[in-house]
Amino acid sequence: MVPGPCACTSVRKAARVLARTFDSGLAGSGLNITQLAVLRAVLRHPHEPLSRVAEDLAMDRTSLYRALAAMEKQHWVTMRDGPDGRTRTAVLTRTGESVLARADPGWASTQRALIERFGAAQWQNLVAELRRLGDCAEALKSTADA
Repeated sequence: MVPGPCACTSVRKAARVLARTFDSGLAGSGLNITQLAVLRAVLRHPHEPLSRVAEDLAMDRTSLYRALAAMEKQHWVTMRDGPDGRTRTAVLTRTGESVLARADPGWASTQRALIERFGAAQWQNLVAELRRLGDCAEALKSTADA
């Protein structure tokens, strides 16, 4: 017998609910939670290859490039060729830094309220278990790819 419910469906369902909740908290900033995550990752990895940013976000490069292209049109990021000429990098512009700063209070408020309602200890346990679940999935994928 296969244990249920489906792990992927369960996590994705929770992720969609969380995304809507955070998007609501960010409504006045002009960003959604996905854009916030991408801008923060770019900020953490300035002048690094976009493959590193995609890896940080566990996002495929095509989706990242598409998101960054839209952000470049908004003048939130500047795209550049990497030092080796084969890679691309992204850097936040002043406009990007400003929009990120506008989003931080809404994100922080939502994050605080959610963790308070969920429970700080339970949150820490969930984060650890989600990492472990992700590691299990990666190991399973690696086995399947071999």
